[in-house]
Amino acid sequence: MIVHTTLDSPLGELLLIGDERPDGTLALASLSVPGQKGGAAVPVDSRPDPAAFAEVVRQLTAYFAGALHDFDLPMAPRGSAFQERIWDAIDEIPYGTTTTYGAIAERVGTSRAGVRAVGTAIGANPLLLVRPCHRVIGADGALRGYAGGLERKEYLLAHEGALPARVR
Repeated sequence: MIVHTTLDSPLGELLLIGDERPDGTLALASLSVPGQKGGAAVPVDSRPDPAAFAEVVRQLTAYFAGALHDFDLPMAPRGSAFQERIWDAIDEIPYGTTTTYGAIAERVGTSRAGVRAVGTAIGANPLLLVRPCHRVIGADGALRGYAGGLERKEYLLAHEGALPARVR
């Protein structure tokens, strides 16, 4: 069963979509923000169920309060094998740090020519914030390509104390 809810946040109203498993647990499938490039819409076959997202909401609230640095949530994103490799690499970026598109490409064994494909896979991340694609920046320290908007990327990096000096 697909369920959804919304949550007010410093980034705007978050849309949370999850897969409710037969055992009653929830796996987060999507977290998007208003106006997000390629952002999710409420699936027609889903039902609102705020209670199902209690743990997700608890962790997001703690993150925005500065009390949580690492999310520990079951996730159910859907992507190609390449996208999932990139997303797994993004999960390894520690709170309060940044890395580059080139470093992610190197980590997953993609050539320098494949950096654009890495950027495309990062842009397709269905779990903004929880899967920290905002921590990936340009090699020159510039903020680039955040589906939720560069102002949100800047907010998140400042919140985590990781805003590159070039941007400050």
